[in-house]
Amino acid sequence: MSITKVINTNFPLLAQSSYLLEEIEKIGLLHSFEKDSVVLKENSYIKVIPLLINGLIKIYKEEENGNEVLLYYIKPGETCIVSVMAGEKDEKATVKGVVEEDCSVILIPKDKLYNLRKNFPAWNMFIYEQFNDKFYEVIDMVKVLTFSNKEKRLEDFLIKKSALNKTKTVNKSHQEIANELGSSREVISRLLKKLEKDGKVALSLRKIKIL
Repeated sequence: MSITKVINTNFPLLAQSSYLLEEIEKIGLLHSFEKDSVVLKENSYIKVIPLLINGLIKIYKEEENGNEVLLYYIKPGETCIVSVMAGEKDEKATVKGVVEEDCSVILIPKDKLYNLRKNFPAWNMFIYEQFNDKFYEVIDMVKVLTFSNKEKRLEDFLIKKSALNKTKTVNKSHQEIANELGSSREVISRLLKKLEKDGKVALSLRKIKIL
């Protein structure tokens, strides 16, 4: 699998520039990560920027009490804006990134970012669009966490997660969902039981099927 072919298929904005394609072919590295791999460590310096080919990566903030605050998912055809910002400024990452589904990526060395930004307008447009998309994703998450009641938050979470995975089944434990929504396992279990009683979901071990 060549990097040029991957870019043409998955990153149409980057593929508009043949010169940029040549540069990414020269500096990029294809790599795969298994589910649950930590690809972005909190309080660590950025070494590479991922361009996601397939799979799913979760970006979140881990609180002192162990709860997680979900920020956004990196989906195929996207990159991590936190990594880009921290890499450009040579600062430590303030969030964590974990692979939700086995994934393949093109890794761009951090020290190549300045050259890409300076010499390739298509790269800048790609990054601007990523900032724009993730900004609205974070705003939506803030709305859910701030204004929605717990049952609505849970329903929205399950619908979004199933859409990302393109399946009606969400493979997560009650505790994992509680962590992502900043709630407790007991509350999430109670709400899931209510959704099951209402005929909206079917529950089994580490599986929630949306009906």
